[in-house]
Amino acid sequence: MATTERNPYDDAMQQDLTTGPAGRNLLRFSIPYLASSFLQTFYGMTDLFVTGKFNGAEAISAVAIGSQVMHMLTVMIVGLAMGTTVNLGKAVGAKDQHRIGQVIGNSVWFFALTGIFATLILVRLTDPILYLLSTPSETFTEAHAYLLTCMLGIPCIIAYNVVVALFRGQGDSRTPLFFIAIAGVANILLDWYFIGPLGMGAQGAALATVISQALSFLLALAAILKMKLLSVKVSDFRPDGKTMRAIVATGLPICLQDAFVQVSFLLITIIVNRRGVIDAAAVGIVEKLISFLFLVPSAMLSSVSAIASQNAGAGHNDRSLRTLWCAMAFSAIFGLVVTVIVQVAAESIVALFTTDSRVITQGADYFRSYVFDCFFASFHFSMSGFFCAYEHADYSFLSNVLSIVLVRIPGAWWGSIAFPNSLWPMGWAAPCGSLFSSIVCAILMRHLWKRGTIRP
Repeated sequence: MATTERNPYDDAMQQDLTTGPAGRNLLRFSIPYLASSFLQTFYGMTDLFVTGKFNGAEAISAVAIGSQVMHMLTVMIVGLAMGTTVNLGKAVGAKDQHRIGQVIGNSVWFFALTGIFATLILVRLTDPILYLLSTPSETFTEAHAYLLTCMLGIPCIIAYNVVVALFRGQGDSRTPLFFIAIAGVANILLDWYFIGPLGMGAQGAALATVISQALSFLLALAAILKMKLLSVKVSDFRPDGKTMRAIVATGLPICLQDAFVQVSFLLITIIVNRRGVIDAAAVGIVEKLISFLFLVPSAMLSSVSAIASQNAGAGHNDRSLRTLWCAMAFSAIFGLVVTVIVQVAAESIVALFTTDSRVITQGADYFRSYVFDCFFASFHFSMSGFFCAYEHADYSFLSNVLSIVLVRIPGAWWGSIAFPNSLWPMGWAAPCGSLFSSIVCAILMRHLWKRGTIRP
């Protein structure tokens, strides 16, 4: 039974997303989310930018390879934390304060244990991961230093993303923006100091990132404790099997889905690394740029999950659907705009990260085809967020696995073999995969509609 006890700060933190125009709510939630993601990705790109200013292709390749591994781990953590966001959103939508406390308390337990085990395992796997990725020999030492430093910082990454999930699950996407802004400034300053004056190379970039993540988490934790932003009781931290299973049931399929997507990217990295350090550096730069552009569809996915989960808890399926249509429209328009821009200015954009003409030429070719993914992904990302909110994360998982196995990996392999001197054909593997995934998601949406699961 829902309780009526409230913390005086609940209304400040809990945002009601079940009323008002769907488009306005989506923008109000997604813009702070997008700004937070922008800052986080921007200081990630700063690692590569500053490394390129003080070092050569070997260090650039090391940061690119290491950061791609860490990006994979981070998106898996974010995906797992989506279990907290969705379950918390439903409890907020149903105005069940007891359930809210249970989700928060059990999330703390679950992710604390996850952080400990993940760090112990991943530290030991640093070298095997680099060997598996066919890391070029001239890059291996720098890549090892970068990745090991980041692995030791896994608890900071998990802690920060769980705190963010707690805020966003209650409809608050604005508060995390403040913490990540401070951490972003710190990362940029530390990058210049560690990589420039101290000459630490790739390891300096990793150390700056870990310290910034830790700072961001500590700031968020301090705010929670001082302002009592989360209304929880000691009893809420008692492990509850049903709550734990609900968090895992939603978060694990998203985590595995993101893992499979990132594995496909890593397999592409393996293919490219075997072509030499020039192509490896070119692809590394473009992957960073694409991760930046993908902030918009990613923000739509998370925003649809958070908003639709509240409306699902309140029984407002029609509002959830309107939110989905708005998200696809906003994201698709963005995808079209950036695709046109990249066709014109690919070389100039890649040249921001390197002065090597060979890297610029190869990177521009890869960028021009890969960027189409920003348009096609707008559809399946938004639908994936909707599936998560309605406890069908397995649908999103299915569409992505089929896309990876049938399109992305075979397409990248074929492009590399058939066109050994150009990265342009390889770049089409991702957008073709997203197009396939979008079609599968549309079929699954129609299935839910015919069953009456999402009919208003």
